[in-house]
Amino acid sequence: MDIQTKPVRIRRPQLDEPSPLLAHLDELRKCLIVSAIAVIVCSCVAYSWVDPIIRDIAKPIGKLYFTSPMEAFWSRLKLAFFVGIFLSMPLVLSQVWRFVHRGLFPKEKRFIFWLTTVSFALFAMGSAFCYFVVLPAGVKFLMEYGSDVLLPMISITRYLSFVAGMVFSFGIIFELPLVIAILVKAGMLKSITLRKNRRYAIVLVFIAAAILTPTPDAFNQLLMAVPLLVLYEIGVIVARIIERRRK
Repeated sequence: MDIQTKPVRIRRPQLDEPSPLLAHLDELRKCLIVSAIAVIVCSCVAYSWVDPIIRDIAKPIGKLYFTSPMEAFWSRLKLAFFVGIFLSMPLVLSQVWRFVHRGLFPKEKRFIFWLTTVSFALFAMGSAFCYFVVLPAGVKFLMEYGSDVLLPMISITRYLSFVAGMVFSFGIIFELPLVIAILVKAGMLKSITLRKNRRYAIVLVFIAAAILTPTPDAFNQLLMAVPLLVLYEIGVIVARIIERRRK
């Protein structure tokens, strides 16, 4: 007697099964809601720090002015919102990670996690360096151009825009080692190229410092140029480490 056996199909378990479109949209909605609540809560908390922050950034100037009845009020709200975004950034990034990590392979998950963490750390370091070192020295130097007939009357709106632009610029500049590491990892750049072109990099760094710094004097240009050169050398070291691990 012949016994017919049906082939048994074994379903392989999938670690990250694709979810329906509606499930993805619902997950995205939750992440956006949590991120928005985090920004609002941190902004409300930061509003109590607005006056100390304004006093701190106004030390090189002395006094700030507002030219319309609503300018001082909106400036306070904008400053609290900017500080709130910075404070809530770790939670916002965690929500982004929660949304995207399900569709990534384990190796991609590790790469994105370290990329996000290092990027935020470098941005925070650059922003802090600008706020505590560059801005006090640069603004103080600029204020020395005043005289008995040239009196500064700087509005709070313009000054906050200037401070925010400088802090953001330094945060972006401090991403240089990370950019170099990504280019080397992708095979678009080599450490030997960085070492051979070091002299050209030094010239470009000082040109960039002369353009980006708020003052024309050599001291404040060095405040930006020296960290950039240090970051460049760190990028060279990171590039050599990546190449050795690849071999």
